[in-house]
Amino acid sequence: MPWFVERSEEIAPTRIRELMEQAVSEAKSRICPHPKRVLLLPPDITRMHSGAGRMTEILYEILHKECDVHVIPTLGQHEPHTPEQNRAMFGAIPNERIHAHHWIETVVPVGTVEADFVREATGGAADWAIPIELNSMLMKEPWDLIINVGHVVPHEVLGFANHNKNYFIGLAGKSTICASHIAAACCGIENNLGTLTTPLRACYNKAEQDYLGGLPDFYIQIVMARSADDRLVHTGIYVGDDLETYTLAARQSREQNIKVFEEPIPKVVCVMQEDEFVSTWVANKAIYRTRMVMADGGELVIIAPGLKRFGEQEEVDRLIRKYGYVGTARVMDLYRKNADLQDLAHAAAHLIHGSSEGRFKITYAPGHLSREEIEGVNFGYADLSETLRRYPPDRMKEGWNTSPGGEEVYFIPTPSAGLWSTRKKLYERPTGYEC
Repeated sequence: MPWFVERSEEIAPTRIRELMEQAVSEAKSRICPHPKRVLLLPPDITRMHSGAGRMTEILYEILHKECDVHVIPTLGQHEPHTPEQNRAMFGAIPNERIHAHHWIETVVPVGTVEADFVREATGGAADWAIPIELNSMLMKEPWDLIINVGHVVPHEVLGFANHNKNYFIGLAGKSTICASHIAAACCGIENNLGTLTTPLRACYNKAEQDYLGGLPDFYIQIVMARSADDRLVHTGIYVGDDLETYTLAARQSREQNIKVFEEPIPKVVCVMQEDEFVSTWVANKAIYRTRMVMADGGELVIIAPGLKRFGEQEEVDRLIRKYGYVGTARVMDLYRKNADLQDLAHAAAHLIHGSSEGRFKITYAPGHLSREEIEGVNFGYADLSETLRRYPPDRMKEGWNTSPGGEEVYFIPTPSAGLWSTRKKLYERPTGYEC
């Protein structure tokens, strides 16, 4: 069970500081009474709206006077933060205390989730082992206390972020990320979304049990929801060192972050914030989180003023431009035939996740990519200025809106913070999935 839980309609900022102090106090009594070296593992800037960066800053404020405190944003294969991004995300934490994870250069081998376990967990959809490579600073340096801070929200690979996602994606190496993501894609994104224990989550739980049992770590799990006045506020803080800490937070997220509809929606408009979403690798969360509610033949419009590339790394960007978002069958055919996709299997998984399978139209209104670039990866293109006039985000609230032109659309200002689905798609799950 969690060490403690705070749940309310809105957790005030002053109360969050008290909860961080309580978390540190509990850790001292349960893990290490006088920690000297502390590692903080928050999400990266693509979760800036979660407030996890401010919580990390508070933890640093509490601990740094008596401890040697370091921070590793759990980047996975995302681009390292600039100093400016570190300040935006983590406030007054000194930049030299924040260390960049690199999925190839800063990892060491830890173990393997064997193929037999993967095969059983995925029902045969994946039949390969998942090598476990993790950040070398995490695994090789001595730590008295490790604090994972994460936003629990519906997720396309693990059903719900967070918990040990911080390790096995956020601080993982290339072989782990690639083998994991293609396995999850083979299980089907719409089977994963909103599921408490996906096949890949079961594999990560196994890896944590087998290889990370000796870490002096615990989790701070954040749940957020929309308030009555349409603000994204903190509604749950779960603190503990076990799987139940995640599970209870995910159940609350399932209650608060999934909107269920009886009928599919023909037109959805989303906004991906300029300071968080600069690649389709992360901006495609607008597709992931709405695809289960989209009507056949409908249109998803994504307003992305910060969009300037497709992949987070140059080589992944190149693959997305080369192959495009062309649907599961075509991507898997390309994957079997092309060594570059096999080498970067997580990119193949991403191409699957980002396709509508031809079922609905995806239209991007990007800030920095041309029509030719957008259409070249199989998306529709819309001019950003014209789209902002047609669907002004500052004049719409989440839910049904009538645009200035008289069109009825469903508007989602922060799609990465939830999941939208029809009742049929959410509750018709494959046997064996813990929903």
